[in-house]
Amino acid sequence: MAMQMLYQHELGGSSLEQIFSAFDLSEYLKDSESAADSESSAPPQQAILTRAERSFGYARRLVEGTLQNCTAIDELIREYAENWRLERMPTIDRNILRLAIYEMLHESSVPKVVIVDEAIELAKKFGSENSGRFVNGLLDGVLQSQSDTAAVEGMRS
Repeated sequence: MAMQMLYQHELGGSSLEQIFSAFDLSEYLKDSESAADSESSAPPQQAILTRAERSFGYARRLVEGTLQNCTAIDELIREYAENWRLERMPTIDRNILRLAIYEMLHESSVPKVVIVDEAIELAKKFGSENSGRFVNGLLDGVLQSQSDTAAVEGMRS
């Protein structure tokens, strides 16, 4: 959801409030219902709706945080994107990277490895043939840098 919202914001120029109010959870609910139908103990419709609403709230928080920190995030992307200008990257890849870097830096409840894995899966699903490798390589560099910085900070303590 968050990646779709960021994509829509960048390409369509819509305000966040327009995007949030117009976002259709029915597609998410349909996917959730399909997954639930294939399980032996399918959750009731209300549980699916509640999960969709929580997911939407989390996606909204990610989008707002990503955009509030976009300048710093874009600088990190530029630093690690060898031979790539940010403006020349495919819109999907750029927004997946922004979202993942925001999560890595500001969402401590999600393991960084999980964030990277999810970003790679999004890139493979929505990006080009090479998007998964590109996103993996760039995020691995950022992740390694963050680990090195944390190690140095730990030694100073």
